Amino acid sequence: MLLKIPPFFIAELRFPAAAETFSCAINAPITQEDTPFLYQLLRRTLSDAGLSTYNAKNAYKRTRPFVLNKEASCTPDAEKRLAVDGSYPSGHSSLGWAWALVLAEVDPENANAILARGRAFSESRVVCGVHWQSDIVEGRHIGASTVARLHADPTFRADLERAKAELAAVRAKGLKPTRDCQAEAAALTFQPPPAK
Repeated sequence: MLLKIPPFFIAELRFPAAAETFSCAINAPITQEDTPFLYQLLRRTLSDAGLSTYNAKNAYKRTRPFVLNKEASCTPDAEKRLAVDGSYPSGHSSLGWAWALVLAEVDPENANAILARGRAFSESRVVCGVHWQSDIVEGRHIGASTVARLHADPTFRADLERAKAELAAVRAKGLKPTRDCQAEAAALTFQPPPAK
């Protein structure tokens, strides 16, 4: 049986919603209008980290939990596509963790909150029944490896510096996230009662 999770915790890869995922963690908006460099940096990382899992996915072709268990997932609209897409390793986890690492570099003062949000991004895939725990762990490893590789690219490093300056400018203007950050914080700290 799947736990019910708030809609804002379902790992979203489509922009602009995907960019907003981490706005509470950095306590600033991440939008094309307010933070165009940061927004574009996340979009570019989508290709690098999101697609980096496909060689392994195609080799292992691991069946997803909702298919094997014959249960619904919390993303029913994606089930038909996901049912034929390998589970191991998790592309969403690779991407969410890569975004968290990049954002922690852009905003080191909020690194703990950013990394917690990246972890929740990947763990939502297990809660939703679309990945096994080992899928998301390996996805995070691949995401970290992808970010390490991106550091060899001078364009990536320059974009990081632009994003840092841009975030400082947004903070100087006092711009805040438009999401319900209080609800997100409560959901991140929620601990289910122990099983009896």
